[in-house]
Amino acid sequence: MILIGAVAGVVIGFVIAKVMERGKASKTIGNARKEAEAIIKDATQQGESIKKDKIFQAKEKFLELKAEHEKVIINKDKKIAEAEKRTRDKESQVSSELAKSKKLNEELDAKIQEVTHRQEFYEKKQAELEKLHKSQVQQLEVISGLSAEEAKSQLLESLKETARTDAMAFMQATLEEAKLTAQQEAKKIVINTIQRVGTEEAVENCVSVFNLESDDVKGRIIGREGRNIRALESATGVEIIVDDTPEAIILSCFDSVRREVARLSLHKLVTDGRIHPARIEEIVRKTEKQIDQEILEVGKRTVIDLGIHGLHPELIKAIGRMKYRSSYGQNLLQHSREVAKLCGIMAAELGLNPKLAKRAGLLHDIGKVPNTEADVETPHAILGMQWAEKYGEKPDVANAIGAHHDEVEMKSLIAPIVQVCDAISGARPGARRQVLDSYIQRLKDLEEIAFGFGGVQKAYAIQAGRELRVIVESEKVSDEKAQQLSFEISQKIQTDMTYPGQVKVTVIRETRSVHVAK
Repeated sequence: MILIGAVAGVVIGFVIAKVMERGKASKTIGNARKEAEAIIKDATQQGESIKKDKIFQAKEKFLELKAEHEKVIINKDKKIAEAEKRTRDKESQVSSELAKSKKLNEELDAKIQEVTHRQEFYEKKQAELEKLHKSQVQQLEVISGLSAEEAKSQLLESLKETARTDAMAFMQATLEEAKLTAQQEAKKIVINTIQRVGTEEAVENCVSVFNLESDDVKGRIIGREGRNIRALESATGVEIIVDDTPEAIILSCFDSVRREVARLSLHKLVTDGRIHPARIEEIVRKTEKQIDQEILEVGKRTVIDLGIHGLHPELIKAIGRMKYRSSYGQNLLQHSREVAKLCGIMAAELGLNPKLAKRAGLLHDIGKVPNTEADVETPHAILGMQWAEKYGEKPDVANAIGAHHDEVEMKSLIAPIVQVCDAISGARPGARRQVLDSYIQRLKDLEEIAFGFGGVQKAYAIQAGRELRVIVESEKVSDEKAQQLSFEISQKIQTDMTYPGQVKVTVIRETRSVHVAK
């Protein structure tokens, strides 16, 4: 019974709990419905307010667009009004211009009529003047005994002569004025440049003398039936002259490199004592290699001494070969070194690039050491320019090399500097020597040029061809003509002859009155 009562109590408690939970749930559902209705009501109110706001904003936007549209319409109306006003103004302006144009046309017609009348009047006057001129010319021809063409030609000749004389006088005065201002400064630059360069003089011949300790060695050099000397001449290309000169043998060849190879080979053979054809060929080959190496070393030392960088190896070899070449007795390498130094100093004095000028001065005569027989036919200035272009030298340097004998046109200021320095180096006293025949021929050519002009009585080339004195006939040549003659002779010499330095032309005109007292 007790157990049944306990179970019943538990069941009753469970039922009561469930009933209470259902009451709470009903109450919660009621509260939720109320909250939902409140939220829906608030949302409805907010939607209505948003709707009203959007409608109000749309109305405001509409009013703004309408106002802007009205402004655009007003502006267009204003522009149309302005355009109509401009059109009316232009119409009135065109009307006034048309009126003026009509008036001008009327005035122009009047002027044309007036000009026509005047032209007819002037044509009549011109015809009358021509008749009068012809009659006067006829009277003058009768009086003078000359035709109009003859008188005109005489007048033109006299005017030409007067103009030529005046021009020569003006040119002479201008030259003198330029000399007064420029000659001193030019002399100063040249003298300072020459003074700052000191180069030894070297005279080369076509022969070299090989000294011997005794004449007994001559027989060993000649060999049995001359086989040794023939082998030596064949290997070196040098003529070996064994004569009665005591303790000396003469080596003769135009190529100084070959002479040097022969001299060194002979020295080695005589020192060694073994002289036979096979040994000669071996020594000559070794000596040629030694000379080639020496040529390269000389070229390198030269460019280092002058401070020149970046030269092509072939150009360095050409510079080294110049040691064994000479021009009019002047060593070519020493001449080129001297020209390079002169060019560098003179370019610095004139505000130009001294390194470029020095480079062009050193290379200006590389065409005198050709590599092949075909190169011999090309003028050395052109050949040197071609080599410089081939081996990457700058255009100014190549042009200076090619133009130093006026064989191509000068295109830079370095070119005349190289030409001048080449002339200075070749023209200074003791620098060069000339063959007697060519020297005498040059003097004769100078005198012949002077005798080619009219009125020349005598001509003398003096001071080793540095001055030409011309004596003219005073009856045929006036003082003004003498000035003109000196200029023309100098120009003729300059264009027809090649010479180092300058040639001064002096024209002498004198009158003498001689009486004998008895």
